[in-house]
Amino acid sequence: MDELNRRNAFKIGGAALGAMGALALVTPARAEPWTWSPEGSIAGAGQGADPMGVWDEEADPVVANLLDNHNVADINNLLRTWTRNGQPLPAGLPTELRDFMEYARQLPSWTDQGKLGSAIAFNEKRGLYLGVLYGLASGMMSTVIPKEARSVYYSKGGADMKDRISKTAKLGYDIGTANAYGPDGEMVVTCVKTRLVHAAVRHLLPQSPHWTRVAEEGIPISQNDIMVTWHSLPTTVMRHLTAWKVPIPANESEGFLHSWQVAAHMLGVRDEYIPNSWGEANSQATQVLDPILAATPEGIKLADILLDLGANIDLTILSRGVLGAFTRFLLGDKIADSLYIPREPVWSPLLQVAWGPFIAVREGALPIVPLAKETYWLFDEFLRRFALFYLNELQPTISIEIPQTNR
Repeated sequence: MDELNRRNAFKIGGAALGAMGALALVTPARAEPWTWSPEGSIAGAGQGADPMGVWDEEADPVVANLLDNHNVADINNLLRTWTRNGQPLPAGLPTELRDFMEYARQLPSWTDQGKLGSAIAFNEKRGLYLGVLYGLASGMMSTVIPKEARSVYYSKGGADMKDRISKTAKLGYDIGTANAYGPDGEMVVTCVKTRLVHAAVRHLLPQSPHWTRVAEEGIPISQNDIMVTWHSLPTTVMRHLTAWKVPIPANESEGFLHSWQVAAHMLGVRDEYIPNSWGEANSQATQVLDPILAATPEGIKLADILLDLGANIDLTILSRGVLGAFTRFLLGDKIADSLYIPREPVWSPLLQVAWGPFIAVREGALPIVPLAKETYWLFDEFLRRFALFYLNELQPTISIEIPQTNR
């Protein structure tokens, strides 16, 4: 009932109904029927509709109206001043937008502050791993999620990948801070602004002849697409940490998941699509993420850009070859080959042989270092350098803004 109450609380009226009707006509076909049950969700129940045919009936009409009838540049100028969760919205916003944002900034009723506290402990202990996993495992995986790669490439964000990566990094950074959802944090602001961006892209991309020529769907960024991206983040991170045998207390594991469950809700995902456990997350990811990973011309170009991002910071530890080797190690030979990432003769064999013992030593599972000290230092230095690189992208001037054009 909470899900129904939440979604009925904000009334947009006939515009939303018209948008929903139009969207229903452009639902793409799924290779296999949608089978994940809403009983495994935060809501515990739901209509069970395929999320591939569900978008954001709350945000989409509001943002479409902004783009068609308002000065979005002026709105973005106002939104730049809204940076903290507890901060009042800036004066001067269109009434419809203000009403939506006041509604969208509210945390779900099922938010558990105790679990969010456990997430803080998780993030503090695993921060170095998270930088690499968010940046390489999740970041590079986005280039082999076909719909995401095309949406990014042909939207405004694809024209400046460094800026786009900075804004993506902000999401991962904000959710890992101790005050992520608190009044002085920024995660709520980041989620609400990202939700507005998604709605803008849904309005703009169908107007791009470049995107429509290659797209499988009529409207981008469905609820299914958002959850695919969601699984490329927390689900993928936890899969790797589990495979590396990193010991994680149950409460911290649950806290990390909960922080991302709240994020999904704040990004506009219906509660009936948000998994209630890691088991359910893996079950859903097995259907929506794992089978669809494939290279596209757009994704290959984006991956090539990503591999070059470290060049201006460090020509050795974060060189293109090293980043490529880590990508191959994290995502596997099949994906790396499809992205035309060459095999690295030194780092690739080293990662295969030495990464497991390195993690075991770092986590205290092995009392004696079974590696050459130089190898241990090299891996540890990579983690630290990449974390610094990740944070370096988060300049104070980063502002998530409503796009007004395609690429």
